[in-house]
Amino acid sequence: NPYILATLLFGLGLGTTITFASSHWLLAWMGLEINTLAIIPLMAQHHHPRAVEATTKYFLTQATAAAMLLFASTTNAWLTGQWDIQQMSHPFPLTLITLALALKIGLAPMHTWLPEVLQGLDLTTGLVLSTWQKLAPFALLLQIQNVNPTILVTLGLASTLVGGWGGLNQTQLRKVLAYSSIAHLGWMILILQYSPSLTLLALLTYFVMTFSTFLVFKLNKSTSINALAISWTKAPILTSLTPLVLLSLGGLPPLTGFMPKWLILQELAKQDLAPLATLAALSALLSLYFYLRISYAMTLTMSPNNLAGVTPWRFSSPQLTLPLAIATTATISLL
Repeated sequence: NPYILATLLFGLGLGTTITFASSHWLLAWMGLEINTLAIIPLMAQHHHPRAVEATTKYFLTQATAAAMLLFASTTNAWLTGQWDIQQMSHPFPLTLITLALALKIGLAPMHTWLPEVLQGLDLTTGLVLSTWQKLAPFALLLQIQNVNPTILVTLGLASTLVGGWGGLNQTQLRKVLAYSSIAHLGWMILILQYSPSLTLLALLTYFVMTFSTFLVFKLNKSTSINALAISWTKAPILTSLTPLVLLSLGGLPPLTGFMPKWLILQELAKQDLAPLATLAALSALLSLYFYLRISYAMTLTMSPNNLAGVTPWRFSSPQLTLPLAIATTATISLL
């Protein structure tokens, strides 16, 4: 029903906006809750056992994270007597809130729900989950000052490594995208303490790249690597561009995805964190392997032209192709 859909999408926007605009922990928590409650019907809309299972898992993790956040902010108010987000001073609630937000966006080692949940959703809801749902927790993470840098660095490094290792073994595209998301979030968290503006840049480029990747898979109606092999017959021009999109996600110059990684490594080197920068750069190689694997499946395999698999790709809807065109161009040539 379009009215219900509009209401839910409005709720989705409202939750994020409330969290953005709040300086009080209680209001921030309310925004996160509205956000979660709005996306749950969107996730369960296809009445499929997997979708329902994914929704349940998502609900439980988000509820846990929100409860942790509320507990930590209450503890903070109890210890210091104020609710202001930017005035956090006590290390215990600070650590707890950081961990709660990490659970909310799916940073390693609290990441295990993300691939499972994403696998149960359709690509459109999956896209919302991978992009929009990350905004509110990130706004809070950016606002908290004086977190113990060790925690953030540990979370970030663990996420880049887990995101690299986890994706190697996958054949399902949505799980690959989930691990890719974990790895990218790791890069953002790694630099959060030293240069918040770089975190925002990485988040923005990640959104653009993920957008185009999800839309490509949506246009192809493919959810596994095998299904990509027949994409030549479905959309030849797009198929020849997709490897560039995927390599941009992997962070290869001269594509857009190289920019945040380049600047983050430079900033880490400036902060005398050369070992950290080296580890992060090496973990990017892991991700690169599975992006290459998908590119290989798409472009270097020619399927026998089964007429059943051929869709009239020239007449696909502008609602899908226009954003796809914009996102793909941005993903390839924004550097």
